Amino acid sequence: MREEEKDKLFGLLGKNISYSFSRGYFTEKFKELNLNKHKYVNFDLQEIQNFPSIIDENEHLKGINVTIPYKEDVIPFLNKLDKTAEEIGAVNTIKFTKRGDLKGYNSDVVGFENSIFPLLKKHHKRALILGTGGASKAIAYAFKRNDIKFKFVSRKPKGKKEISYDDLTQEIMEKYTIIVNSTPVGTSPEIEKYPNIPYQFITSNHILYDLIYNPAETTFLSKGKEKGATIKNGLEMLKLQAEESWRIWNE
Repeated sequence: MREEEKDKLFGLLGKNISYSFSRGYFTEKFKELNLNKHKYVNFDLQEIQNFPSIIDENEHLKGINVTIPYKEDVIPFLNKLDKTAEEIGAVNTIKFTKRGDLKGYNSDVVGFENSIFPLLKKHHKRALILGTGGASKAIAYAFKRNDIKFKFVSRKPKGKKEISYDDLTQEIMEKYTIIVNSTPVGTSPEIEKYPNIPYQFITSNHILYDLIYNPAETTFLSKGKEKGATIKNGLEMLKLQAEESWRIWNE
């Protein structure tokens, strides 16, 4: 039997993920590649403690993507981490190695870098990252390795890298010309919601980037567009990180 004819199962681990981009993307990809024995499903868990039962019940599992809220919580269940995932402290791709180990990777970094960096100009030297969850860590890692200074904006700031939404003065908003929303605020169906930042200080010097892709233009992005900012949603990042996951599973 040829390798591609074996049953291979892939899936997305998350909570309340019926909206999932990944399942549709990979189902389409398998169809295009004529991989009839490949299947991609959602593993929708209310508790991360139930993760081992997924492994036990699905013998053909070869790879898993991880989304909100388990990018950090899944780490204790893995046998090892790729260097980048270890440095970030968050995993969005799990590979089942030939030995049967579970190895964690982070393909969000590659997806984000390749999606936002074509938009950057010389004055884009500093970034605000809204939110402090697993996705925000990959964003921070990408900025760090490209010499862009950043601060996290959090409702409950901890440490000197984090500030609160109340700290966003005109001076900070003018200095930090990249603003990335890594929170779920504004996701469909609650599309009228948006992060509470002082949009009056946004100018055409700013880039507003939203990891949300549904809706395609969140209220956060439309408020930026009104001020002349460059805007982008997270759809291309998702496609790029999905392709990076596929590369990892097949290397």
